Amino acid sequence: MSNPLLINSALPDFATVRLEHFEPAIDALLAESRSLIQNLETLEKPTWQNFALPLEEANDRLNNAWSVISHYNGVLNSEALREIYQRLVAKLTAFQTEFGQNAALYDAYQALADSDDFGTYSPAQRACVEHALRDFRLAGVALPAEQKKRFAEIKKRLSELSTRFSENVLDATQGWSKFVGSEEELEGLPESALSLLAQQARQQGKEQGYLITLDIPSYLPVMTYCANRRLREELYEAYATRASEQGPNAGKWDNSPLITEILQLRQEISTILGFRNYAERSLATKMANDVGEVIAFLEDLAGKSVAMAKREFADLEAFARDVDGLNELENWDVAYYAEQLKQRNFDISQEALKPYFPAPKVISGMFEIVSRLFGIEVRAADDQNVYHDDVVYYEILRGRDVVAGFYLDMYARKDKRGGAWMADCRTKRKGLDGRDQLPVAFLTCNFTPPVGEKPSLLTHDEVTTLFHEFGHGLHHMLTKIDVADVSGIAGVPWDVVELPSQFLENWCWQPEAIPMISGHFETGEPLPPEMLEKMLAAKHFQSAMQMVRQLEFALFDFLLHRDFDGADFDVLGLLDQVRDRVSVKKPPVYSRTPQSFSHIFAGGYAAGYYSYKWAEVLAADAFSRFEEEGVFNVRVGEDFRREILEVGGSRDAHEMFVAFRGRGPSVDALLRHAGILGEVA
Repeated sequence: MSNPLLINSALPDFATVRLEHFEPAIDALLAESRSLIQNLETLEKPTWQNFALPLEEANDRLNNAWSVISHYNGVLNSEALREIYQRLVAKLTAFQTEFGQNAALYDAYQALADSDDFGTYSPAQRACVEHALRDFRLAGVALPAEQKKRFAEIKKRLSELSTRFSENVLDATQGWSKFVGSEEELEGLPESALSLLAQQARQQGKEQGYLITLDIPSYLPVMTYCANRRLREELYEAYATRASEQGPNAGKWDNSPLITEILQLRQEISTILGFRNYAERSLATKMANDVGEVIAFLEDLAGKSVAMAKREFADLEAFARDVDGLNELENWDVAYYAEQLKQRNFDISQEALKPYFPAPKVISGMFEIVSRLFGIEVRAADDQNVYHDDVVYYEILRGRDVVAGFYLDMYARKDKRGGAWMADCRTKRKGLDGRDQLPVAFLTCNFTPPVGEKPSLLTHDEVTTLFHEFGHGLHHMLTKIDVADVSGIAGVPWDVVELPSQFLENWCWQPEAIPMISGHFETGEPLPPEMLEKMLAAKHFQSAMQMVRQLEFALFDFLLHRDFDGADFDVLGLLDQVRDRVSVKKPPVYSRTPQSFSHIFAGGYAAGYYSYKWAEVLAADAFSRFEEEGVFNVRVGEDFRREILEVGGSRDAHEMFVAFRGRGPSVDALLRHAGILGEVA
């Protein structure tokens, strides 16, 4: 049987994918790519057709195989896969480094840029060449030999460290659980949460009782609804100390030394490239112009939010004191009393909303919404093999033509990384043979699975998470760019890539859209108008507290990468300083937020977590045009698809936004949507 990872097909053949395929496939593709590069290095006159396109095709074959392996590592993790994955990450990192430092390839791309034909290239081809030249420089192509060698060593080590960091967080999350024997200890927990905890206990061989884990579908309901304060504190400590030297598993999966080494190596690699710090290096590929602009942006939002956030927290303290005589509101009390206060003020809760948001109804309604907005159809392809029984494969059609596809993996399970994300499986491009490769995405969430005969019931927060990830997916899948390096989300500045995802969340709140995505799991009745009114009234509840929480992460990340100056740098001290500026309640001294901050230590958000807020400004302002002209205005939807979703990374981000909005971005829409604008008007 042929190796399914070596077939350059639209879809991976999951029915025949095996772990033993992974390493031989990557080895063969790396050898193939190196052989091609040797041939391309000797070209006397490189052109798009004889140089750039063959190189893109080889890279795409490698990416198509790696996308499956990387995805398996996130959703079907195992010790055997980890060993293979770690070896392959090292091999790929070495290849990427030698590719980026290949002066002959750099010179060939420069020859394309300098050629008479460059003016006849498409915008996507020109952007591809310009991005390639920038990336070669950032990979150290012009460095002296000794520095090139050191650069390669650092890149290899950083890839090892980020993989270990992620694995430690996963192991620490799954390495703690608590069995609770009686329902009395879980007083206040809703029936849906009790059923999940009971199901988890049965899966572990317990004939009765309840099993609590640190996975979000288990952790969050206990923190939000359980009256047992001692249990909340115990659970909070276990969660807040994951992968650190503190807490119930102190030192077992400690990421503390990894953080120091990661920061040292990032600083060193930035210095080698001529940057003062990693924050500067990060901005070389982003929309923001410089470090000062990012700091000013975050400080401006903080200045408009902190006072309101402190008032919100004071109200919460007063409420807890009034109802339970609580003299001091601790971190493990915040979610619990916030939920009670929200119910008192608005007579609404996430739990009350859940029966109206069964996953199948939300999914079908989401597809209906994007169909109306962007003129597409989404349908399940039941004949497509998938990698797990939880997964469904869907096709996207425009007219009668299938233009994209995606795998939707909704539910939390053992050996699956927490959180929600979109990743590319296949990228849209046109091959050497002239045939189109359709874009395919992996959409992954970690929602509560169906329990017994009940479907998965989503909180409204989870509904917005699903829309968020589907927004990323649409950005990847609705592209019309057929040059891989700037197709879909490729080549899009990191502080812009969250625009489509945060933009699509807005339809989770629209009265015109709610009937499409809601329907009681027993009766099919859409969310009643009176509940919708309460939900909308509660939309801004503690929105300033939520704002400053994100600003805490963003400022910590950016200042850490700007100011880090060696192994003695006080990472936790910096976090305390940021919290002094923007936090409403400091956590206990044992809390170790950085040790599980995978976004910046094992993901793509290093010195870039600010991107969420930066892109949220763009998303809110883009949506304000729909507010002005109609939330289902077909013409505006077509404009968004054409000017934002379809152009990928082929166009300057500011020009792209102006083309849709008619002007540059304004922060006002974000502040208005968060209920903060009145505070600063």
